Amino acid sequence: MSLTRKACTIATITALLTLPTAACSSTRGGDQPAATGSAAQPADTLVGIAMPTKSLERWNKDGAHLEGLLKQNGYKTTLQYADNKPDQQITQIQNMTNQGAKILVVAAIDGKVLTPALAAAKAKGATVIAYDRLINGSGDVDYYATFDNYKVGQLQGQFIKDKVGSEKVNLEPFAGSPDDNNAKFFFSGAWDVLSPMVQSGQITVPSGKAPKTNDAWTSIGVLNWSSDTAQSEMQNRLNSFYTGGKKVDVVLSPNDSLALGITQALEGAGYKPGAEYPIVTGQDADKANVINMLADKQAMTVWKDTRKLGDQVAKMVDQVAKAQTVETNDSQTYDNGVKVVPTYLLDPVVVTKETVRPQLVDSGFYSPADLGL
Repeated sequence: MSLTRKACTIATITALLTLPTAACSSTRGGDQPAATGSAAQPADTLVGIAMPTKSLERWNKDGAHLEGLLKQNGYKTTLQYADNKPDQQITQIQNMTNQGAKILVVAAIDGKVLTPALAAAKAKGATVIAYDRLINGSGDVDYYATFDNYKVGQLQGQFIKDKVGSEKVNLEPFAGSPDDNNAKFFFSGAWDVLSPMVQSGQITVPSGKAPKTNDAWTSIGVLNWSSDTAQSEMQNRLNSFYTGGKKVDVVLSPNDSLALGITQALEGAGYKPGAEYPIVTGQDADKANVINMLADKQAMTVWKDTRKLGDQVAKMVDQVAKAQTVETNDSQTYDNGVKVVPTYLLDPVVVTKETVRPQLVDSGFYSPADLGL
């Protein structure tokens, strides 16, 4: 997958023209369509925010941050969490539409089931922005904002490759929730780095749970990103395939929720922090996992500063409401099966024990007290 961005330039003379100024849009091919409709005052605009669940720390932060920004800008908001239940999220979106929401920001649980609800919203003039997770199967998704999810996986895979060097290792791979479109990008990014090492024999997967292709990732997917399910699965693999002194050296975990369950399984099996402790990857920089990193129970996490995602989506909401051109930087990659959705991508970064303070604390994402520093 090529994720090279085209540079965006605006000629200086543009500022001298009396025509309306369009927002800069750096796209991967094609021109970015302008928002449609008449400009509206924030106080007259209701923005519906549909988040998947409160059970994961990041979604609580995402929802609160975005709602706070929109309220600060004068917008009316309704923020709903759906407890990881697709039917509940459908009902919430329907209610937002009936309440007169003109802009919907949706972090989908299962985007494939939202098509009728989004069609109804579109019929009433709403604009739909997919938040972090692409909504598949709907032509009514106007924009998408997310992190470079393929790069998330690449960073995890490259971290493992660099740590392993030329050593032969036992690895156990996990993938995310099969109903989350992002999960396939996470896995593909990592597996494109690691699969050649499996094929060469440098990496062995004793459980046999090594997908033959990227498209087979759902065979090791963990529904709803459940820590408990990941813990149970890791316990089963350890008990079944790691007997007689055999040790697991690396665990590819696509996010911190799974990593939390995996490390609990490792601890239960007698693994202790130190030179022989497995390399465990993660994503999201959740507080419990950062603390685990500081205790040498997790090697890294890929941090997606969701404050920046919220900042960008708040900007996109404002551009939609004011009938301005909506800023995106990728117009080729994210095909939802019906259309290629104009997208704004943000870059993720790797955080390790050594970089927790400069990246997470100094940036204000956590306070020293949060992490026991």
